[in-house]
Amino acid sequence: MPMRANDLDALLRAAFPDAEIEIVDLAGDGDHYRARIVSTAFSGLSRVRQHQLVYAALEGRMGGELHALALETAPPGG
Repeated sequence: MPMRANDLDALLRAAFPDAEIEIVDLAGDGDHYRARIVSTAFSGLSRVRQHQLVYAALEGRMGGELHALALETAPPGG
């Protein structure tokens, strides 16, 4: 079963409460999203580590309910 955009948004907001989050359903199928997340949690971290934090926030849903997620992460001003 695909993941709804508002469910994805809720998971990300729970993990990154200060974040500016923009989610786009790329294919209209609930399986392919792009997420832009700007959060202080990413300050001083490499892009790889930032993405690892996002995947951890998804609690194992990548590859299951969520097939593809294009990520753009950054600290504020970054």
